[in-house]
Amino acid sequence: MSKIIKNHVFTSESVSEGHPDKICDQASDAVLDACLSLDPESRVACETATTTNLLMQIGEITCNQWDKIEPEALARKVIHDIGYNRRELEFSSQTFEYACHIHPQSCDISQGVTEGEGLYEEQGAGDQGMMFGYATKSTPALMPAPIYYSHQLLDRLQTLRKTGQIHYLRPDAKTQVSVLHENGVPVKITSVVISHQTDEMSLEKIQSDLTEVTVDFLNPTGLIDDSTQYYINPTGRFVIGGPHGDAGLTGRKIIVDTYGGVGCHGGGAFSGKDPSKVDRSAAYYARYAAKNIVAAGLADKCEIQVAYAIGMPRPLSINVETFGTGKVDESVIQDILENGEIFDFRPAALIKDLDLTRPKGWCYQDTAALGHFGRDIFPWERTDRIDALKQATAVH
Repeated sequence: MSKIIKNHVFTSESVSEGHPDKICDQASDAVLDACLSLDPESRVACETATTTNLLMQIGEITCNQWDKIEPEALARKVIHDIGYNRRELEFSSQTFEYACHIHPQSCDISQGVTEGEGLYEEQGAGDQGMMFGYATKSTPALMPAPIYYSHQLLDRLQTLRKTGQIHYLRPDAKTQVSVLHENGVPVKITSVVISHQTDEMSLEKIQSDLTEVTVDFLNPTGLIDDSTQYYINPTGRFVIGGPHGDAGLTGRKIIVDTYGGVGCHGGGAFSGKDPSKVDRSAAYYARYAAKNIVAAGLADKCEIQVAYAIGMPRPLSINVETFGTGKVDESVIQDILENGEIFDFRPAALIKDLDLTRPKGWCYQDTAALGHFGRDIFPWERTDRIDALKQATAVH
């Protein structure tokens, strides 16, 4: 088993809803939400790209109500709601040029994914590959501390921008938090970096305001002190931003979307993909299982890998790692995951378990900024399998 062998500082970043890549993730997921709302069996793989006053969408979509969907109107609403509604930003909901090149899903893929078609009667995985889920006791959300506090701080700054409490903030932003861990436990935030797009404003004013916000927000964590360092707009100016400052693409922030670089990543992006694509749905389910394992007290940290072959209804492998923190033998947890009685990793079963084709109280666009994990609005964040896990391990 892996063991904690040293104290270390680990850093993660978050990027705002106005970051060019996150604009694309949200626009892609807005199309997915529209398709699923009309046809829960939709097959969606929607990619978005953006640059100065341009947004383009491409991909493969099969939806029996596609003629009722207006992707351009969806994209313009996403951009407006983010806050790109001023012409001087060189990218605004009123002015950007829109292009759409979307066609139906390949029938070769469809026959392996649709239940009752292809070589297997059950619904098969929408792609091959491996996915990871992770959980740790480091924070109340059972997320790694650096990414958790990066998201939380950025969410606070987003609220201050949208409510006008800091009137000069523009939509594009990044936060970065470095956390000292002793024996694997977060004990101190050593530094915070904020790069936030603004109107023309003195650097001294920006640094003073955002440092004050950061200290006030992070102080209740007990992780900051007088030696914590703050770097606010360290280049000295961040006025040109968004798609005018940098091109954006769907799926280019996979580490921000997951665990901030803690643990492993299978390489697959999430946004714009319907839940038949296990890149997305199995990663959600692996987080669900890992979080329940930690919440049940079976380990302080847990990482689960699951692998699939396209068109096959059962995973090729499931692997569990508790990094030397397990309270029961890893083989016991492995058996529980493989027998499918508490967590069923077959694509059709996990989609049904989390109700991924008919979201209630959330939508996929909600996932596309501030991380896919660690927020209780999503069904894969439930800890409703604790009792079942305790009973199963008691038997062993």
